[in-house]
Amino acid sequence: MTTLVVSLVTVAAHAEGAADMTAEERATFRAEVRAYLLENPEVLVEAMDILQSREETASAERDAMLLQAKSEEIFTSPADWVGGNLEGDVTLVEFMDYRCGYCRKAHDEVQTLVESDGNIRYVIKEFPILGEGSLLSSQFAIAVRLLHGDAAYKAAHDALITLRGDPTPETLGRLATDLGHDPAPILAKMPSDEVMAVISANHALADEMQISGTPTFVMKDMMVRGYVPLEGMQQIIADVRADG
Repeated sequence: MTTLVVSLVTVAAHAEGAADMTAEERATFRAEVRAYLLENPEVLVEAMDILQSREETASAERDAMLLQAKSEEIFTSPADWVGGNLEGDVTLVEFMDYRCGYCRKAHDEVQTLVESDGNIRYVIKEFPILGEGSLLSSQFAIAVRLLHGDAAYKAAHDALITLRGDPTPETLGRLATDLGHDPAPILAKMPSDEVMAVISANHALADEMQISGTPTFVMKDMMVRGYVPLEGMQQIIADVRADG
């Protein structure tokens, strides 16, 4: 039995009888507990480590249950662009925002991960959360996909993630031209119900999954919240495969 467990058992035993203690006895008991913790602060560190481990386990279990319940919406929604190996043994879903600095940092590394691995199915979830510029960017990308298809979407996506300056309608119109498209139909499509339905659905899904930041990656029965360097992502993919 660890020092922490012995200490807590002792404290609990005294605490059970605290109601029968006199005020003086309670004061003495509290002073003894305080003195013990001051003399043995490692007990608090051990307790915090155990608490953190339990919270992490509980969080992972909650994530797994959510992912199972929402599997179809997460992994196979027809509203999302899908790339990489469409028959890959691991599906990697990214909730992303074009104006997010960490999404921009992750972009090239995710590309490298997918291309170098060769067996990853990659799904992009448009999840604009950083203001008007983010929303306009996602509206533009989705409108391009609806009007011109998946290849055009990927080109727009790559351009938006590296876009300098504010993504205003004027800027996006010029970007459409640079990508070889007539900007007028795209700009007209951006605020449409069809485009906004994709964004609204992704926001609703993220709320249910308790996703509040970008990038957030989803694989099988786990979520990775935040940017992870390439080597870390490669290890995560290897762990997912090892778990079957």
